[in-house]
Amino acid sequence: MTESVLYKELGILTKDRDKWEDSIPYVASLLGHESVKIRAKALWLLGEMGLAYPRQVQDAVPAIASFLDSPEPLLRERAVNALGRIGRGDYSVIEPCWTDMFRFVSDEEPKVRLGFIWASENIATNTPDIYEKHMSVFAELLHDSNDKVRMEAPEIFRVLGKRRPEFVKPYLERLQEIADTDENRVVRIHCLGAIKATSVK
Repeated sequence: MTESVLYKELGILTKDRDKWEDSIPYVASLLGHESVKIRAKALWLLGEMGLAYPRQVQDAVPAIASFLDSPEPLLRERAVNALGRIGRGDYSVIEPCWTDMFRFVSDEEPKVRLGFIWASENIATNTPDIYEKHMSVFAELLHDSNDKVRMEAPEIFRVLGKRRPEFVKPYLERLQEIADTDENRVVRIHCLGAIKATSVK
């Protein structure tokens, strides 16, 4: 099967959620495919499958986590995203990998740093308490050199502000300062959203 045909097949499977549970072993097998594009698609799909069926995807988690060490930025990004989605479904399934994910706060590739924030938001949605001692990491990302990273960074504060406002309150002044001064309109809006979410409590 050619790369393009296989990629199309995976696209069809993505939309056919009724087949997801039974297809997990097959999609996991594609993590060994020679094509970066196919491996990236398989990682993304396993993340979505893992959100719906976290226990069923558990055996594939070590293989997914192995891509955290990939020299290919796309595969690092997709791996951390997949772990985030699976962790949203059931944190215990990805708990052995969770600490290791924090190294991506300083990844050289902005999309990987962005993926780390997004994955953290996913996990924090249902398991917020584990982030209590790690807020300073996300505070650093509020000042990232990349606009897209800075646009996403306040969102983890919004997610946690709704659930554990005490985690975010020490950073409200910094969020307000960014909301008042950042050149990027979306960054300002997202900082205000985080402040509002925290202040509601």
